[in-house]
Amino acid sequence: MALRISHSQPKKNYKSHPAKRDLILGGWLVFWMFGLAARLYNLQVIDYADLLAKAQRQQQHVIEIAPRRGEIYDRQMNPLAMSLAVNSIFADPSDMTEPQTAADLLAPALGLDSRELLGRLTNSRSFCWVKRKVTPEEANRVRELNLKGIYLQPESKRFYPKDDLASHIVGYVGLDDKGLAGLEYGMDKAIRGRPGRVLVAADARRKSFQSTEWAGAPGKDVVLTLDENIQYFAERGLAAAMEKWHAAGGVVLVQNPNTGEILAMASQPTFNPNQFSKSPLSALENRGVAWVYEPGSTFKLVTLSAVLEEKLARPEEIIDCQMGSIVLAGHVIHDHKRYGALTVEDVLVNSSDVGAIKLGMRLGQQRLYRYIRSFGFGEKTGVELPGEEHGLLKSPTYWSGLSIGEISMGQEIGVTAVQLSSAYSAVANGGVLFEPRIVRDLFLGQVHDSLPPVPGHRVISERTASLMKEFLAAVVQRGTGKPAQLTGYTSAGKTGTAQKIDPSRAYSHSHYVASFVGFAPVGKPAVTILVVIDTPVGAIYGTDVAAPVFKTVAEQTLGYMNVPQDLPAPRPQFITSTPAGVPGQKLGNPDGSSSQGTEHRRAATSPVQTASFSRTEPSRVPTDPEVGAASAPPTVLLDNGPHVNVPDFSGLAARDVAQECQKLGLELSLLGSGLAVDQSVPAHSQVAPGTRLVVRLSRFAQ
Repeated sequence: MALRISHSQPKKNYKSHPAKRDLILGGWLVFWMFGLAARLYNLQVIDYADLLAKAQRQQQHVIEIAPRRGEIYDRQMNPLAMSLAVNSIFADPSDMTEPQTAADLLAPALGLDSRELLGRLTNSRSFCWVKRKVTPEEANRVRELNLKGIYLQPESKRFYPKDDLASHIVGYVGLDDKGLAGLEYGMDKAIRGRPGRVLVAADARRKSFQSTEWAGAPGKDVVLTLDENIQYFAERGLAAAMEKWHAAGGVVLVQNPNTGEILAMASQPTFNPNQFSKSPLSALENRGVAWVYEPGSTFKLVTLSAVLEEKLARPEEIIDCQMGSIVLAGHVIHDHKRYGALTVEDVLVNSSDVGAIKLGMRLGQQRLYRYIRSFGFGEKTGVELPGEEHGLLKSPTYWSGLSIGEISMGQEIGVTAVQLSSAYSAVANGGVLFEPRIVRDLFLGQVHDSLPPVPGHRVISERTASLMKEFLAAVVQRGTGKPAQLTGYTSAGKTGTAQKIDPSRAYSHSHYVASFVGFAPVGKPAVTILVVIDTPVGAIYGTDVAAPVFKTVAEQTLGYMNVPQDLPAPRPQFITSTPAGVPGQKLGNPDGSSSQGTEHRRAATSPVQTASFSRTEPSRVPTDPEVGAASAPPTVLLDNGPHVNVPDFSGLAARDVAQECQKLGLELSLLGSGLAVDQSVPAHSQVAPGTRLVVRLSRFAQ
């Protein structure tokens, strides 16, 4: 019997395969979902800011619209800086079909380079400036071209109506209306305001379809303590001195000693802020705050004030000036003259360096340094002008054996004009040092910012200030300041002559700084005036170079401010000299009365060629009036040489009157403020060049 052997095969589990496939598929789905979630998280969270910025750059463009920049006024609300409406031209390249043609047409119309303009048009997608702040003629030419994708945008352009008047104070702005110098820079945040914005949205084809605007806020207007007319007097006086002495530079500063307000600050060389880019860098410096110089003898004010305040000397005390020489630390210091015994007052009157050194040595280093700092030297004054320097003043720790002597007479120390003017103002007002100010008000519409009061602190007692005023008045009456004597007013001040430092770090024997600082009237000072001339040629002393400028500016300023005179000032009588036997021509007096026959007869028999004031004395040759001298009304004798025609000044501002007189070569005295209502010489009269005219101003119609 045969056996059948069979092999049994295991049965396959076909039911397990679908479950495995589902598991694998589910795993892939979960992995894919987690990957997608991670990618979404990365796009929506991690890279959100970058992607949004890219989208906005592609789809949106923000155009900033400059706000109305605040105006700058003088204290009489005369505008010194204003903004004018102009047009700027921009392009939207996405709207342009032929950039090459547009560039070829726009370039000659706007004075641009066509290749450079084409590069901007092709490299920009939705916006680019073609030319900012164009002239009306250029804007009209662009309108006439009527190019697609070229648009005009209203903007404002800064304009300075007085050109270079007070240019260092006001400053200037750049093309984007941001301040670059002066108060335009120092107060830019307040004056500029908040810019507006325009948001332009574009589609994928770069076509603009929506724009949104946000209004800005206009800037605040600024009112300065400056007076336009006083600033003009200061600038003209300084310019005349610069021309006469061929000086390298200079500064004239006029300050109200009772408040610290700066009424004028003239700096030379100067510039026109409407075209500031055409001026050299040296002309852009404001010497009133940024120039540091050695003051010379004008600094003796501090030395003598400190000695008197500390009661280390009496005004009548005799100081042995050792015939003009003294030895300090092995060095011989010489006086400009060989003085022997001088009173303390005469040390200042005669400007003795030896006397000042001996008084400074009584103080000692620490006390002298303390008074110097108390008078405001060695630190910024805080005036609202950018670029102010703090001067040069070493601590006594670093003083040499010579330092106390050098500093006592105004060397080895650097000051700024505004520091020194403020120090003299402190003496003028009775001993209080005020922080100088040049901003009077800040407002927007009817809302005015409350400016803090000008701080002041007492530096010397009223007694010491009174003594120093007497000393400084004596300097003008009988000392080195005689050329600073005023007509009709008392004055006080001090001359200074300082050697400059040459490149070898030694004192120069050819370059000097000449200065005069003073105030008037002495009894109730209304103005402090500083005059500093850098490197004059032909004369070096403050007596010759700076004091006459003080006289000119002070007389014009006090007359303009209508300050009462404290010296007898006879009213001038104007007559014309004529050949013998011919009656003189009446030109008139300030009050409209005629000259008396005695003056006519004198003129008819005396062909004196002059146009200066003369006291009515028997002498036929007129002389300048003596300050304070009692005399009959002075007479102006006008010769028969070349004559000029006197204009009719009625209704003109002081600045215009002064400018016209300057052009004709006439001497001018202004009385009052406002517009011209009367003049000492009738209009259309013929007078000799150099004749002094008195013009009365008034704010009220006559």
